[in-house]
Amino acid sequence: MQPTVTSHSCNAAGVLQGELQSGTRRKHLQRSSQTSRPPGHLHLLDQDYLGQAAFMLSKVGTWNFDIFLFDRLTNGNSLVTLVIHLFNISGLIHHFQLDVVKLHRFLSMVQEDYHSQNPYHNAIHAADVTQAMYCYLKEPKLAEHLSPLDVFLGLMAAAAHDVDHPGVNQPFLIKTRHHLASSVLTRWRPPLLCRQDVEQQLGSLILATDISRQNEFLLTFREHLDHQDLDLQLAEHRHFILQIALKCADVCNPCRIWKLSRQWSERVCEEFYRQGDLEKRFDLEISPLCDQQADSVSAIQIGFISYIVEPLFEEWQRFTEPSLLSRTMMDHLNHNKTCWSRIRSPSSTSESEENEDDDDIP
Repeated sequence: MQPTVTSHSCNAAGVLQGELQSGTRRKHLQRSSQTSRPPGHLHLLDQDYLGQAAFMLSKVGTWNFDIFLFDRLTNGNSLVTLVIHLFNISGLIHHFQLDVVKLHRFLSMVQEDYHSQNPYHNAIHAADVTQAMYCYLKEPKLAEHLSPLDVFLGLMAAAAHDVDHPGVNQPFLIKTRHHLASSVLTRWRPPLLCRQDVEQQLGSLILATDISRQNEFLLTFREHLDHQDLDLQLAEHRHFILQIALKCADVCNPCRIWKLSRQWSERVCEEFYRQGDLEKRFDLEISPLCDQQADSVSAIQIGFISYIVEPLFEEWQRFTEPSLLSRTMMDHLNHNKTCWSRIRSPSSTSESEENEDDDDIP
C-alpha cells in the first residue's frame, strides 16, 4: 500500500532534502579547500590537549572510555583519530601494507559524511560504536579465532555503519517520498580494499544494524547458542558473530556508565523529537516515540532496554561467558534501567539517587 502523499509531505521532503544538500555542499567546499594533512593531525591543538588525547588512547580498550571527552580533545576528529589508532595497534596497517596518508584521507571523508547537526546519528556515535566493537573483538571467546581481515571488517563496518544518516527514521522517509527511502539508511560500501568479497562482507555487516532485522538475528543467535553449534573456525559463523557484535555495539549505550548512557539517551530522544516537530509542522502523523509531549525520555529508554537491548545482551553474555566485560555491561544495564524507572516515578527516589554515577563498577 502506497503512503498518501500530500503537499505537506512533499514540503517536508523538500525541507529535509534542502538541509542534506546544503550539508553536502558545505562538505565538498571544505574538502576542496583543505590541503593534505599528515596522519593524526589534530588541527592546532596545544600539547596539553594532545597529551590528554594520547593518554585516553592508551586506555581505548576500557569500557568506561568517554568518547565525548575524546571528541573534544581531538577537536571533533574522534572518528578519524580513533580508527587510525585502532588499525595501528591491531597490526592492520602493517598487515595490509596500508598507505597511512590515504587511510587518513579516506577516514576524513567518512567522518565528514556524517551529519554533525544530528544530535545522535553523527560521527561521535560512529566513534563510540567503533570503540565498543574493538572491546568486543578482544573478547577471548572471539579474539582467538579472528583473522586480520575479520578485525578490519569489524572496525571499518562500525566506523561507517551510519554514514550519511539524515537524522530521521525510515518510515518518515517513506511517507515523505524522500529519495533515501529507496534504500536502507545504513547501506554504504567503502572501496578501501579493491576486493569484491571484502565490499560484500562490509555491506552485509552494515546492513545487519538495520533495527527491523533485530528479531531475525536474535532468534538465529539464540538457536545457535541453544544447539551449541557455533564453529568459529568456519568463516560464515565468524561473519555471523561479527554481525551480532556490531549490532551489540550499535545499541550498547544503555550498557555504558550512567553519565555517558544518559547523554546518549537524551541525544537520541532529541533527534526523535526533532522529527516529531517536523511532522507536526507539515501536518503529518507523528511517528512513535517522536512526540515530546507524550513520549518521555525515561519511558522511551525503559522500552528500548526491555525490548531491544536486554534480550540481545543476555544472549551475548551467554556467548562470551566467562566474560568480565559482559558482566560489567549487564550490571550497568540493570543500574541504568533502575535509574530511568526512578526518574519516571520520581516520588520513589531522591534527586541524588537519580543522578548517582557508577564509575566504581569496572
